[in-house]
Order: sequence, then structure tokens, then C-alpha cells
Amino acid sequence: MADEPAFAPDQGFPANGEDTSPAVGLITQYVKDLSFENPNAPMIFQSQAQPRIDVQFNIGSSVIGDGVYEVVLKIDAKASVDDQVAFVVDLSYAGLFGVRNVPEDQLQPFLLAEAPRLIFPFARRVVADVTRDGNYPPLMLEPIDFGALYMAQAQDQFGALQGEPAGQA
Repeated sequence: MADEPAFAPDQGFPANGEDTSPAVGLITQYVKDLSFENPNAPMIFQSQAQPRIDVQFNIGSSVIGDGVYEVVLKIDAKASVDDQVAFVVDLSYAGLFGVRNVPEDQLQPFLLAEAPRLIFPFARRVVADVTRDGNYPPLMLEPIDFGALYMAQAQDQFGALQGEPAGQA
């Protein structure tokens, strides 16, 4: 009994002290691309009408190196008053994430749901600052449930594979 090792190799304990537990970390985040257009200034500032604001989001990820992924949150916002464009904001905000020992089936949900959630508050601040600097009230984007968006997209893709119309799964 005293001769038995404390850990048996078949119990799943790391060999030679190697850490096999899943881990992710934000390495850095940055503005990858930013454009602000104020095409009808200064005449647009005379308008008292409330602008219509259209905001679109897109998320992409790519492998940068061994265990390093870049996640890019693209935000396009356009404000219009009547038939005139007040401003256009195009922002690509990125984060580099280190990923170790994450199961393959969990990698995509992390990269397309959790990682954007982590960098969104910083991208939101950039959008608010640039619209304020363009002489507009800061555009404060509402929080986004990236997890729910990911699940809805996954269901739509599953429904498409099953031959169902999008949104019917």
C-alpha cells in the first residue's frame, strides 16, 4: 500500500507537472481601423430633427499563431436626418487572446461570444468618444448579449442544415 504512487498515470493528472487545464487570456486590445465621417457639416448642425441611427455589428476571428487568436468586433453606425447623412462611424476593434487546452467544440463559442463581450465596452467607448468629438451627443451603444446572438446564429445554421427556414428551428 505504501509503495503505490500518489497519482496513477491513468487518473488524468498531468505528467511532469504539465498544466493541462483550459485557460484563456486577453493579451492586448486595440483599434484596428477607425473612420469617422461628418459629410454634411456644418449645415447638418442647423437641423433640429432627431436623427435616425442604424448600427450594424460583425464579429470575426483568425488564428495569429500557436494558441493566439485575433477577434475583431466591427461596428458600423450611420446617423441620418431626413435624407442627409449626419455622421458615419466605421470601427474595427480587436483583441488578441491566448488560448490553451480549450476543447475544439468550445473554441468557436469563446471566440464569437465571450471574447467580443470582453472587448465590447472598450469599443463602445471609442464610438462614444468619436461621435462626441464630431460635435454630436456621444453615441452610447446598448449592451449586447453576444452569447444569445451566437446561439441564434448557431440555431439558424443548424436549421439550414436540416432544411428549415432561418428562425424556425
